Amino acid sequence: MRYTFAIGDIHGCVDPLNRMIDQIEAYASEGTVVFLGDYVDRGPDSKSVLDRIIAGPWGQWSWICLKGNHEDMMAAAYADSDNRAQWLGNGGLETEISYGGRVPHEHLRWAADRPLLHVDQHRIFVHAGVDPAFPLEQQSAGDLLWIRFPPGLSEDYWGKHLVHGHTPSLSNPVTTGNRTNIDSACVFGGKLSCAVFDDDVAGGPIGFIEVRA
Repeated sequence: MRYTFAIGDIHGCVDPLNRMIDQIEAYASEGTVVFLGDYVDRGPDSKSVLDRIIAGPWGQWSWICLKGNHEDMMAAAYADSDNRAQWLGNGGLETEISYGGRVPHEHLRWAADRPLLHVDQHRIFVHAGVDPAFPLEQQSAGDLLWIRFPPGLSEDYWGKHLVHGHTPSLSNPVTTGNRTNIDSACVFGGKLSCAVFDDDVAGGPIGFIEVRA
């Protein structure tokens, strides 16, 4: 049996991240970990979060690191000063404090280069969500990074299960039909959540791993 683990929004919370990685590695000896983005901003140590994730996994693990809207805002703020106020007002100030000043080029480049989607045999992994009115290959970056779902909404999602973060709630993680939201508001005093999937079985998660903030 092989597993995929999907981790929700981290937002600079490095201690829950490290404890989550330890719990995943205790759960299985190998597998795929999909990080759903929003590694930076608002929390106390975005620098250490990026240092850890960029360093990558040990052993037989594969890590896939998607882009969140906060990575997108950070990269845009350094590319064009007109975008700086929006980023700073959404937690970017805390990120720069964690770096003791400017975010280095190598971390900005890494953030800017993250993919927006990961699709496997049974599931779609994305930061914010998708718009089912358009084919998967025609989704806009804006929707993938920013869209929000009304509570209780679930659609077909092209025969796959949709896994996302971005919309925080202390009641998450929660599965609604064909959709699982794992942003459980870690940076707001909630928890960091991970959905566990059996790669050979379609549908939603077989369980969750949760680490308190």
